[in-house]
Amino acid sequence: MTKTSEHIREWQIQEAKNKLSEVVHRAQEDGPQTITVHGKRAAIVISAEDFDKLKKKPGRKSLFKLLRQSPMVGLKLDLYRVRDIGRHVPDFSDRDA
Repeated sequence: MTKTSEHIREWQIQEAKNKLSEVVHRAQEDGPQTITVHGKRAAIVISAEDFDKLKKKPGRKSLFKLLRQSPMVGLKLDLYRVRDIGRHVPDFSDRDA
């Protein structure tokens, strides 16, 4: 494990596997924990509390709620589509080789 900042620590993947309970504990106590693969950041372990905070950011709306609050709600759109069969494609499967 290497320390990269005051709270975020880096763990190599093998060490994180071997010490998963410690990684989780440190995420709960110290903050996010970075897991690296071949020296590159691969994952961040955060506490459930931090995860819940991220999910509940104020101002974020679901796409459904956003569309229902659109000024375009109730607008009548012409959604007619021409249902032609397209162009003719010759069948070459019966052709002599």
